[in-house]
Amino acid sequence: MSDPMRPRASLRTAVVWEVLKDALEHRAKATGREQLDVLDTGGGSGKFAVPVARLGHRVTVVDPSPNALFALERRAAEAGVDDRIQGVQGDAHGLFDVVERGGYDAVLCHGVLEYMDEPAEGLRNVVGALRPSGVLSLLAAGLGGAVLARALAGHFTEAHQALTDPQGRWGAGDPVPRRFTVEQLTALVETAGVRVEAVHGVRVFADLVPGVLVDTEPGALDGLLQLEAAAAELPAFQSVATQLHVLGEQQSRTGAGNGADDGR
Repeated sequence: MSDPMRPRASLRTAVVWEVLKDALEHRAKATGREQLDVLDTGGGSGKFAVPVARLGHRVTVVDPSPNALFALERRAAEAGVDDRIQGVQGDAHGLFDVVERGGYDAVLCHGVLEYMDEPAEGLRNVVGALRPSGVLSLLAAGLGGAVLARALAGHFTEAHQALTDPQGRWGAGDPVPRRFTVEQLTALVETAGVRVEAVHGVRVFADLVPGVLVDTEPGALDGLLQLEAAAAELPAFQSVATQLHVLGEQQSRTGAGNGADDGR
């Protein structure tokens, strides 16, 4: 089967997909179960849910948009994995109104945290859906990438504003409510009860390279993918990444009453 994250349109998510795929494989081996229960919060039309289901796992997508869930249903059917994907309407703050607490081997929270009114509270809910030692995949907007992008576009005042604003916003027209540094994001994750296993810078170069170059220059796509992968774990490049990815493992909650990892 071809890699679903390989096409040009999915270049920006290639690093996250490779890390997530390896983490799910490791989790499956640790539990002795080939089929995991995965929750994708804010999963939209299934950019990650469908590839995860193709690996053989059961995926529940929670998203507030009915249109996104309709697109998810269609996409899952076209991929032949509709029997392994369930879409439900909801959000992180009311998560346990629609899904089971402590019922998932892995939770994806991609592109959601920066839109939460209370990121710490929302992340605690997301982590609460994990089984003991479950995997958290968190992807959020990075501060450094926004500052660099505004500066390279010649918007120096906006770049300075983003750099000094508590929420990392470059102005009133900024569509992203908040951005994070590596330190801020890992602190949120650890406070929520998750041990940080790895941090990756995402879209370090992809947003800066002209699309026409990647589309027309022989070997450019492969070269850019390799460059992104090589830079992803280096702190110097994480500090200027458009997005930051944190992979973590939920720390055991003694007496939490959410079930042992019993291979269900």
